[in-house]
Amino acid sequence: MATQGTYRRHRIVVLALDGLLPFELGIPQRIFGKARDTDGQPLYDIVTCSIRPPGPVETDADFAVLIANGPEALATADTVVVPASYELGPVHDEGVLTPELAAALAHIRPGTRLVSICTGGYVLAAAGYLDGRPATTHWMHAEHFQQLFPKIQVDADVLFIDDGDILTSAGVAAGIDLCLHLVRRDHGAAVANDVARRTVVPPHRDGGQAQYIQRPVPEAQAATTTAARAWALGRLHEPIQLRDMAEQESMSVRTFTRRFREEVGISPGHWLTQQRVERARHLLESSDLSIDQVARDAGFGTAQSMRQHLQAALGVTPTTYRRTFRSVGGFSPPPPLPVPSLGAAPLKGARGTAQSFGPAPTHPQPTHN
Repeated sequence: MATQGTYRRHRIVVLALDGLLPFELGIPQRIFGKARDTDGQPLYDIVTCSIRPPGPVETDADFAVLIANGPEALATADTVVVPASYELGPVHDEGVLTPELAAALAHIRPGTRLVSICTGGYVLAAAGYLDGRPATTHWMHAEHFQQLFPKIQVDADVLFIDDGDILTSAGVAAGIDLCLHLVRRDHGAAVANDVARRTVVPPHRDGGQAQYIQRPVPEAQAATTTAARAWALGRLHEPIQLRDMAEQESMSVRTFTRRFREEVGISPGHWLTQQRVERARHLLESSDLSIDQVARDAGFGTAQSMRQHLQAALGVTPTTYRRTFRSVGGFSPPPPLPVPSLGAAPLKGARGTAQSFGPAPTHPQPTHN
């Protein structure tokens, strides 16, 4: 069995900026800090730095935090995480870095993985890292973000976007979703699920930001679609019709579809595809079933259909995914997932490819609702 001494732990450096949100600053420590191998050893080193020499950094609360590392710590990072700040100044207002921030970011080595939480994406954008790439941020800032940085492909509907070496998340708690996704990408579902259990959060949230946007006149709701979702999860391997799900809630198809979108943020078809992809991932990681069997049990019908859906959602084939995340004979740190090619779709958290309600079709639908 591999021991901690046989490999170097992945180092995550969190950049603390004035006006930071203490909750978001703590997310990387909480999520990555709880990730352990089968021997109980930590899988990540996490350090926090500021853009100035060690000292206090102001928060948006009535206290400051004492940061023990200066910007030179960024040069040691395998992954840099930039949480949100309410005092970004010209970064937020004009889309340009301050000299002090630019000098700090210059420490980052080429090839370092970059992650932003909420409006931390403004920092990556102002530095030019997001030009020509898909990205997201808090839905309240998405329109301004797009206007300020027109070269970025802003998607305000998702919880996070994984574009290989650069990942961005929506507001606040979406940072938890993104960090859990990175743990899963680095070390597999078992480790990520364990972290989620310890943190008392779901390992994967359904839907996107749309479900959290305040509507001018919200419609009063007595019924929900919870029972229909639970019913569908118990029979993902079977053809599932929209009318069957609607019947579980004694609703018309039209009412059910509208209510489902309001509660989950995506269509029932998109949601089913997400659940089937998650089911396939679990089986590929944890079972000896053949690819054909996994496809049938996950509800894709054929291996070809599953291959196309996983390729669209994850950027890899089922065989590659299994080889990457399957650990035989104890813990063995897997290689990172391949960075999507220029023509590949980035992975969007809590969004999926469209799908009919029966076994998944051979050709996946576009990713947008």
